[in-house]
Amino acid sequence: MSAGFFVDWNGDLRSTDEPGGGYHCDVDLPARYVAILSKNGALIHEATFYKTEADLEKAGIKAKLVPGSHPWAAPKDGF
Repeated sequence: MSAGFFVDWNGDLRSTDEPGGGYHCDVDLPARYVAILSKNGALIHEATFYKTEADLEKAGIKAKLVPGSHPWAAPKDGF
């Protein structure tokens, strides 16, 4: 696993080390790809990998970094 960041489906910025929701990340550094997987290995979300906050700024991303405890979705969304 490589430490870095990705944007979730709500537009929040998350750490690949602690994505929250009981999920874990599989990072492909050469492809700059992040697969967010459930405990059972099901693909939950795909995202672009950003190594540093400077990389995010360079890409024009101004998302808020949320902790792993921040929910991915609300119960009303079916999660």
